[in-house]
Amino acid sequence: MAEEKNGYVLSRALYKEIKGMNRDRLQEVLTNIYLDGAKSVESSSVDLDVLRTEIGKIKGVGENRLNEIMAVIEKALNSKTE
Repeated sequence: MAEEKNGYVLSRALYKEIKGMNRDRLQEVLTNIYLDGAKSVESSSVDLDVLRTEIGKIKGVGENRLNEIMAVIEKALNSKTE
């Protein structure tokens, strides 16, 4: 099973295997593919403390504006996980 940036590439061997599968086995294979994709998304994370520090270094961004920016970022990250 190979993966590309633009999606999942179905190998010839898996394609042939799928043709002969029953519904339960196909459901299992599709679930595994989905879970692999979900794991790869979860593996990328953002360190909010580092992000806050870096944004705080930008000229013209004061403490109040920094708090507003961080609130928006945290809201976006929390809505993504729900």
